[in-house]
Amino acid sequence: MTATQAIMTSHGGPKGRGRASRGPKGRGRASREWPMTVLGIVFLAIMIFPVYWMINSSLQANSGAATTSWIPLHPTFAGYETAIQQQSQNLVTSLIVSIGTVILTLVIAAPAAYGLARFKLPGMRGFVFVLLITQMIPNIVIANALYTLFTSLGLLNSYVGLILADTAAQIPFSIILIRAFMASIPPGLVEAALVDGANDFRAFVSIVVPISKNAIVTAALFTFLGAWGDFLFALTLTSTPSVRPITLGIYNYLGANVQAWGPVMATAVMASIPATMLLILAQKYISAGALGGAIK
Repeated sequence: MTATQAIMTSHGGPKGRGRASRGPKGRGRASREWPMTVLGIVFLAIMIFPVYWMINSSLQANSGAATTSWIPLHPTFAGYETAIQQQSQNLVTSLIVSIGTVILTLVIAAPAAYGLARFKLPGMRGFVFVLLITQMIPNIVIANALYTLFTSLGLLNSYVGLILADTAAQIPFSIILIRAFMASIPPGLVEAALVDGANDFRAFVSIVVPISKNAIVTAALFTFLGAWGDFLFALTLTSTPSVRPITLGIYNYLGANVQAWGPVMATAVMASIPATMLLILAQKYISAGALGGAIK
């Protein structure tokens, strides 16, 4: 019995003490996590509240800025009917401009990113640095320069003009994002395709693009969101209702409906739906594409 007790003491005692010693640590960690959890919930509620208020106001008839109730007890879709009648063309314009911007941006940015990642030519670092510098230039400066240029080219009040303007603003960021991912691709994959007889363009299309799908989808999403939410280029380069994005439509709509916010908020909700759906569908690609270049 003495030997058994000694064995139990030598093996069971320390484990019991270990579990007892871990107990206070676990409770201490939990006590520290609760305040952070509560703080996170508070910040999340603060950020989500404007979205809730937008949806809430859109469901109330003749709701003013100061008379909207906290809960839509008698919801109505009259605001959405009015918004669809008056803002549907602006939504179509934003879709055309945003999709066109995504296509043109990727056609330019993806090959440029591949060239910067694969070919180590003199001046590459300087070129990447210039791309970073262009992100610091205010869009109002670019818009003023484009206004003079587009006036001489006849591109004002046109889909092409808005697509070119948004593409010029989105290309630098897309190149930087896609290049960071393509630089992490093993060179042996491309070299194997070259040995098999493919040229650089075929290797780019068949090997690099499929591997870089996450980064390309991420760049496409950010490009779409940038073009969809553009206001400055639309305000500077358009002056007719026939070519008016939804952001400018809401701006003009606001001045005429300061006493009835239902249609205004309904338009804002409708304008938020495409971006929200894209973020939900492309969430996994965003996570992989944004972090892919950092694991190099």
